[in-house]
Amino acid sequence: MCGIIAVSGFEDIIQDLYDGLIVLQHRGQDAAGIVTYNNQFHLKKSNGMVRDVFHAKSLERLKGPMGIGHVRYPTAGCASEFEAQPFFVSTPFGIALAHNGNLTNAGELRKILLEKYYRHLNTNSDSEVLLNVFSVALQNQRPKKLTPDHVFRAMKTVFRLCKGAYSAVSLIGGHGIVAFRDPHAIRPLQLGKRKYGMKEEYMITSENTVFKALDYEFVRDVRPGEVIYIDTKNRLHSRIVRNGTLNPCLFEWVYLAAPDSTIDGVNVYKARVRMGEALARQIKKAGIKIDSVIPVPDTGRPAAAGLADKLKVRYREGFVKNRYIGRTFIMPGQPIRQRSLQFKLHPIELEFKSNNVLIVDDSIVRGNTSRKIVEIARKAGAKKVYFASAAPPIISPDPYGIDLPTTS
Repeated sequence: MCGIIAVSGFEDIIQDLYDGLIVLQHRGQDAAGIVTYNNQFHLKKSNGMVRDVFHAKSLERLKGPMGIGHVRYPTAGCASEFEAQPFFVSTPFGIALAHNGNLTNAGELRKILLEKYYRHLNTNSDSEVLLNVFSVALQNQRPKKLTPDHVFRAMKTVFRLCKGAYSAVSLIGGHGIVAFRDPHAIRPLQLGKRKYGMKEEYMITSENTVFKALDYEFVRDVRPGEVIYIDTKNRLHSRIVRNGTLNPCLFEWVYLAAPDSTIDGVNVYKARVRMGEALARQIKKAGIKIDSVIPVPDTGRPAAAGLADKLKVRYREGFVKNRYIGRTFIMPGQPIRQRSLQFKLHPIELEFKSNNVLIVDDSIVRGNTSRKIVEIARKAGAKKVYFASAAPPIISPDPYGIDLPTTS
């Protein structure tokens, strides 16, 4: 799970890229990077939050009317700064790429790239594999002058070879931006536009909350198996190069996406409220006595509100969240997650003392947060503690961009 953005405009677009990554920060806190182009590539990437990676000097040198950006949460490879994105290859034309998702056959593709095309990869990242598959497919077209047809034919090869989840944005030097979404549309990708005089500038990003913040108009979701190519004159070309069906990851609505986003026609906040309403029916059947419903901030709030409304039980804030600690689910490694939880939530004891409380969280993934929260509530004096998850049970691994790749 990562956040990606591409902007094609008529003047330097670094401010839009930077601001867009700030809005997408919830999708990845491990690393950030931006590539822009104005007759040459300008790249800045490193481990850390967006505000820590980019400073005034680096933003000043990232010139150009086209660029792509990335915020990273590592699910494949490792957390090394060498795996920060975007990745870059020099042939053909020079191509940079930022990717959200996981390739499930990356090992097989890596072998083909090395043995058949003599492409040595510098990292363990499946995103570098995706970039090189695209690069080889484009090079095999042998284009003297790149046309949209060259791009679409190359992407047909990419879709045939690559399995798994891949929403990606790519910048081809001197030619334009390419964005594509796998045939199952597992990870989100959305198109927006903004008026520039009589012309239009375009943005492609993971969530449409970015469009609202930067005065872009939401156009539509990128379709399953679709490729969008925006050339240097800001003309948009699109084609579905491999037919597919919409099978998005439910966890986007449960936890990952911002509540003000709407993905594939489904509003994230409304989906979370409805999960709470569905959960209320189960709580009612259990026949338990509850004095108050308390959410786990922040993503548990909409579900808890929907549940409390249905049960006609008081809704109370019982936890104060330390906003300077990142999202523990997307922290790399179990020990860091567990330690961070100790500082993340503090109880408002008045809301727990001698009360039967129902604590509502968005999901139970590893159980770290759940156990700690129950412990905090008991220490705060709760008479009885009930814990409810608004998401259905996880019944199998998720290899498509969530850190649950195996059963163990």
